[in-house]
Amino acid sequence: MLFASMLVLGAIIGFVGAGGAGVTIALLTAGFHVPIHTALGVALAAMVFTMLSGTLSHFRQHEVLVKTGAVIGLGGIVGAWLGAQVSNQLAGPLLSLLTGLLMLISAGILYVKVYQGDWLKQHFPVRETLLTGRKLWVYGIIAGIINGFLSGAFGIGAAAFIQITLMVVFGVPLLQTIGTCMMIVLPISASGGLGYLFNGHLDFTIFIQTLLGLMFGAWIGARWTHLAPRPVLKFFIVALPTVGALTLFLNH
Repeated sequence: MLFASMLVLGAIIGFVGAGGAGVTIALLTAGFHVPIHTALGVALAAMVFTMLSGTLSHFRQHEVLVKTGAVIGLGGIVGAWLGAQVSNQLAGPLLSLLTGLLMLISAGILYVKVYQGDWLKQHFPVRETLLTGRKLWVYGIIAGIINGFLSGAFGIGAAAFIQITLMVVFGVPLLQTIGTCMMIVLPISASGGLGYLFNGHLDFTIFIQTLLGLMFGAWIGARWTHLAPRPVLKFFIVALPTVGALTLFLNH
């Protein structure tokens, strides 16, 4: 049942083109009564493989800014490890509540990005030139630590936060934000996943079923993305993390 459920969820994630880590956590905890700490570890570990595949694909299309991604990812490794250690100290109900809250904030950011693009540009003007030099290292390490901590502590990819940061602070063109974001999430997921592994919160049986289900499902779902009307895609992009957050709240 776990594999079949992840297969369906993976198809939805592949259709939408979103990471879906938060929804994976919600399904594991609410649907299969997996402890929240274990669910976070499984979600982060699974993201390593999905982000690796996505990063390589975008890299071949020249849609990854390697230096920017590497600097932010370096800070993200530190942040994710620290986040995993903090998460290990939190009680399950509190961690579940905080994870749901962060997912809801992520859904809000995605809503603004998808439906309120003009408002976003007006209040958060995109940097016109690519950030380089000392500022890249200073801002990059700080941004990496913050986003890495959120991912490590609450098991989500923080993609919405990272993409906005890339455009507004680092001047990354829109076309390259997705690929660069995936490159950043890759080391963050690996570091956070190892943190949960060392704390004894990574169940390999659940992890394998989750990973295989998501991978096969995403491959199937991605084949249908180009056939879907844009309004449908926009709806699912925002609805996915929202449903995940509400599920965690109701299951709290």
